[in-house]
Amino acid sequence: MTIILTRIDSPLGQLLLTGEESANGTTLTSLSFPDRPGIGAGERRDDPAFAEAARQLSAYFAGHLTGFELPLAAEGTEFQQRVWQALDEIPYGTTTTYGALAGRLGVPRAEIRAVGAAIGANPLLLVRPCHRVIGADGSMRGYAGGVERKVRLLTLEGALQPMLG
Repeated sequence: MTIILTRIDSPLGQLLLTGEESANGTTLTSLSFPDRPGIGAGERRDDPAFAEAARQLSAYFAGHLTGFELPLAAEGTEFQQRVWQALDEIPYGTTTTYGALAGRLGVPRAEIRAVGAAIGANPLLLVRPCHRVIGADGSMRGYAGGVERKVRLLTLEGALQPMLG
């Protein structure tokens, strides 16, 4: 199967979207900040296939969209899928902690790191809001796009107050 992709400019830098084609359109399989240039073997650039995703991302960054409605197909273990589903339930403009998320999932406190690892494996940044999970002390802990981008996303959503500088 050929993986289709596009690159979209955003206020946070370039985004790389990958997906799969189906009879019903494009299913988004990954949204990331690209760490590699070019197109690899078995990949094909197809900007029009991601028109709806680009429209929704633009509306999100403009402050006009609080939730994404896109067909998603992220591959992961059963546990990762449970954690990612819990991420989908964190409302726009709010945050939760790793411990609170683990508690909602019935994961013992001793296994919170497994929840963090599953969050870190989230292939759908922005769309699946892993940026809304913070440390119990309010600290901005790991984000695949970098902590600075996490802060910018939470500020955009109103979960953090803008820093005056």
